[in-house]
Amino acid sequence: MNKYAKITLDGLIFQNPTFMLVLGTCPTLGMISSASSSLGMGLTVVVILTLSNMLISALRKVIPNEVRIPAYILVIATLVTLARMVLEKFLPDLYDSLGSFLALIVVNCIILGRAEAFASKHTVVESAVDGVATGFGFTFAITIMGIICEFLGAGTIFGAHIMDFKIGAFTEPAGKFIVYGLSIAVFTCIMNAVERLNRERKYQPLTRESLVKEAI
Repeated sequence: MNKYAKITLDGLIFQNPTFMLVLGTCPTLGMISSASSSLGMGLTVVVILTLSNMLISALRKVIPNEVRIPAYILVIATLVTLARMVLEKFLPDLYDSLGSFLALIVVNCIILGRAEAFASKHTVVESAVDGVATGFGFTFAITIMGIICEFLGAGTIFGAHIMDFKIGAFTEPAGKFIVYGLSIAVFTCIMNAVERLNRERKYQPLTRESLVKEAI
């Protein structure tokens, strides 16, 4: 498999930061009461994660090992500050909906984790691909949960009215924990089922019928 395809699939699926690695729990639980705020947080993380990965990769041979974590935080904090300024100027509604969680991106374990585990050991291009893939993996996960919580808790999706029946608890912390836990469980079950099917297929005895089916 092409290395860029592998990096992409790892970030989106096999090492999904939310469903597989359970990273970034704080902004996830804080944002998933609304689909729009979830999507906004996810896309903001995509931009910051991609740029921080690229910068840290470019500077990996310059940054002393003893101060690498403070250096990573400095790079990320600079990008977050710039993002806050841009959002406040051009997207004030999104800026208000993200609130204090925007500043917490500085110490988001997804971004710091990718800086330490990947960007500091790979090229700029590979780190950029990893940042985009991991960021969109996070965006996909948090937006799906945001849609579920908003639909069940407010009867809307991205602010559009869908139904009158609603369960307000799903926009509260307890309801969001339930949705988060069930989403991880469903994603894990799907991944286990796919892995089991691949394993069974790998060890399936070769027969004339199976060879014909493969050829088709």
